[in-house]
Amino acid sequence: MTKELNHTIVRVRDKQRSATFLTEILGLRPPTSYGPFQVVELDNGVSLDFADDHGEVSPQHYAFLVSEDEFDEIFGRIQERGLSYWADPGRRRADEINHNDGGHGVYWEDPNGHFLEIITRPYGSGS
Repeated sequence: MTKELNHTIVRVRDKQRSATFLTEILGLRPPTSYGPFQVVELDNGVSLDFADDHGEVSPQHYAFLVSEDEFDEIFGRIQERGLSYWADPGRRRADEINHNDGGHGVYWEDPNGHFLEIITRPYGSGS
């Protein structure tokens, strides 16, 4: 058996709101319930299992590899919602996208401060 990531738990203040936010932005199927989780299924079989955390949320980073067409669609939804976005993880290049490795990339935050990213080329894949 190969080693593959199957799921990870994403701690948030409102699991329904956060899971729905992600599915709407990425254009995925609506989240489903499983026990105490709101589950977001990604196209490669990995799931993000959103769980309410009644304390302070510790922001994490989640990056998604998407096609060029998907990038345009997702980026359009980010802009339609008036979300802040950056070309870099240091948040120095606001209102820009990057062209790393000959592709496109952008960062934005979810309602809990988790730092989300979409890229069209894996890091180090060249241009």
